[in-house]
Amino acid sequence: MGGKIFKNLDEQIEILRSKGLIINDIDSAKEVLLKENYFFLSGYRHLLMRKHKDANFIEGTRFEELHAIFIFDRELRNIMFKHILIIENNIKSIMSYQLSKKYGFREEEYLNPKNFVNEPEREGQVFDVISKMKRQIRVNGKQHSATFHYMSQYGYVPMWILVKVLSLGLISELFNILKYEDRKAIADSYKIDPETLSIYISLLSNFRNLCAHEDILYDHKTGRDIPDTKYHYELDIEMNEDGYIYGKNDLFALIIIMKQLFSENEFIDLINEIEYIVAQLDGRLDVIEMDVFLNKVGFPKNWSSIVEL
Repeated sequence: MGGKIFKNLDEQIEILRSKGLIINDIDSAKEVLLKENYFFLSGYRHLLMRKHKDANFIEGTRFEELHAIFIFDRELRNIMFKHILIIENNIKSIMSYQLSKKYGFREEEYLNPKNFVNEPEREGQVFDVISKMKRQIRVNGKQHSATFHYMSQYGYVPMWILVKVLSLGLISELFNILKYEDRKAIADSYKIDPETLSIYISLLSNFRNLCAHEDILYDHKTGRDIPDTKYHYELDIEMNEDGYIYGKNDLFALIIIMKQLFSENEFIDLINEIEYIVAQLDGRLDVIEMDVFLNKVGFPKNWSSIVEL
């Protein structure tokens, strides 16, 4: 089987036109393709196809509409990334406070294996997480300004400084090896149970990495589902034999997570930002209705009503 071969801008234009895409301003389209990459832009074509697995665009689809969806996803990705970072900082702060208060602020104190789950089958997991955290102290002791300051001035790195250089993925691993009473104390800050918060941190890490690497966001699905919430019920989200069809492992699941982890004002700001770019895109799409688009993205029609619940 032959591999993909290089296509110049004129050939890329002809491929898109052959699939029914209307391109009136060729120079402008070439500039977009050059700067944004044909492959990445084409990743959004499925939203504008005639039907599933049909390689042709809906009749009348313009290049500007394809580009508008591409820009929408970028803006949405930037919005979500910014707000995930806020939650990440909050979780790290709460976790470091809980562990420092209970076990001490020097790494030999808060990284003592006795502070974590005492189950023989999880001994290797505890050792692995502690090793990763100690490695971050070694690596960042000279590279990160805050850790370097504490190492050089005091000879140790307190937990509230260390968390700044830990990935959200490692924070997720750390949370899962904490004793139940510590996980509960952290989860109580959000008025949810520890098991749910564990799933939420895992999904937040997944979406954070996707946003940071500028992957396609609109149709992303995670490998884990969040538990059913009152928001699924109160929004009367459609169900099938497998359960709710929105808000389980998709972008709307991330919205539901943020609803529970943000303050009221923080969540209102998030929804306002999303509504703004949705309204912008609505004014740029002609061949599909916005409700159809949001359905494909994974948002129920009344998605923004969650802010009132």
